[in-house]
Amino acid sequence: MDPRHRNSLRWIVGIAAVALVFDGYDLVVYGTIVPTLLRDPGQLGALTPGQAGALGSYALMGVLVGALVAGAIGDRVGRRRIMLVNIAWFSIGMGLTATTTSYTTFGVLRFLTGIGVGALVATAGALIAEFAPPDRRHFYNAIVYSGVPAGGVLAALLALLTSDSIGWRGLFLIGALPIVLLLPAALLRLPESPTWLLARGHAERARRVSERTGIPLPDAAPAQPARPHEAKEKVGFAALATRRYALATFLLGLMSFSGLLLTYGLNTWLPEIMGRNGYGPSYSLSFLLTLNGGAIVGGLLASRSADRLGAQRVIAATFGLAAVSLALLTFQLPLAVLLALVAVAGVGTLGTQVLIYGFVSHYYDTVSRAAGVAWCAGFGRLGGIVGPVVGGALVGAGVPPTYTFYVFAGVGIAGLLVTGFVPRRAAASAAAAPGTRTDRGASVLEHERAS
Repeated sequence: MDPRHRNSLRWIVGIAAVALVFDGYDLVVYGTIVPTLLRDPGQLGALTPGQAGALGSYALMGVLVGALVAGAIGDRVGRRRIMLVNIAWFSIGMGLTATTTSYTTFGVLRFLTGIGVGALVATAGALIAEFAPPDRRHFYNAIVYSGVPAGGVLAALLALLTSDSIGWRGLFLIGALPIVLLLPAALLRLPESPTWLLARGHAERARRVSERTGIPLPDAAPAQPARPHEAKEKVGFAALATRRYALATFLLGLMSFSGLLLTYGLNTWLPEIMGRNGYGPSYSLSFLLTLNGGAIVGGLLASRSADRLGAQRVIAATFGLAAVSLALLTFQLPLAVLLALVAVAGVGTLGTQVLIYGFVSHYYDTVSRAAGVAWCAGFGRLGGIVGPVVGGALVGAGVPPTYTFYVFAGVGIAGLLVTGFVPRRAAASAAAAPGTRTDRGASVLEHERAS
């Protein structure tokens, strides 16, 4: 690899990963403060478990909107602009949320903050798919999306160590730091994707970016006359509805729905469920820390397997791990065994979602990649919305923790089954690498050279 490419890739992966750290931070920090909000009406007013679950879902509604908006415009305006705008958007939202004193205002700001989160999640996968070497795509994608569970670990640690001194408002102010720590680095070191530039017909700009960063351009393919039905290639969401992608798009959305229902349901309610099972606040947060730590380590290991064996097989296996580990949590087992099972559940929930994003980002070609990832992130967040609500309903109804874990285990089994039905042939044809002859940008480059 060209040293310039290696250096650029490090910056790109680092910026994207840190951006997603704060997505995970936003996800888990709310779960860490739910017990405080339920027990102290002086914070946002008196809350029921159902209302607390709804508050957890408002941010996810915003994520859905942000992901879909990013998908609608990301394949047209580029990856860089979406990343820069939404790093600032998310940070401002977190800072304002820290100042709220009412249930309604808190919910509105959680929704608005979620818009920025959704756009970042939807764009990061497309960005990495177009910069990473083909033989390590899932690994680099896992590094980036492991920022989500890493943010969860950060939130759980900070809640354990500092919540008594800075309170929940201080925890939310920490979430505003990207605007001063990350945005300047992104402005200086995050380039636009040369593959995207070529796909949109900006060959000269693509060459300049390639020369500056060392990122290779796609190989030029021999010019071929376009067939009548290909005269106008569908871009963005329009491409997802074509015969080539329609069924796969639906199934990929269901995979993401299952993964994020598990992820958000457990991250929001695991501390409370374990607390009602007899574990104190510090133990409950330790379970949350273990869940996200398992997702980081397991997601990275599983990504290497995905590069060798194929992501679809590995995703099915990790969904199965989630179902088994969650079912086993219903037994009266020693604490060490419970923590190990929670770590495995982290691999099968948030770790699985990391793999799903990587799978989806390579499933579609350049002109529909951002829309595909956005659909996956957006439709999947419906599962993220349902997860906290289902958890809140079960906890509020006094359902024993045993049955709550069985419900989540059933979702893991459903995710496994859906994964098995995703068409494989479309994935193989659509996952054209930036350096392959099937990438549309290659013909654009060849045309520019000829002229």
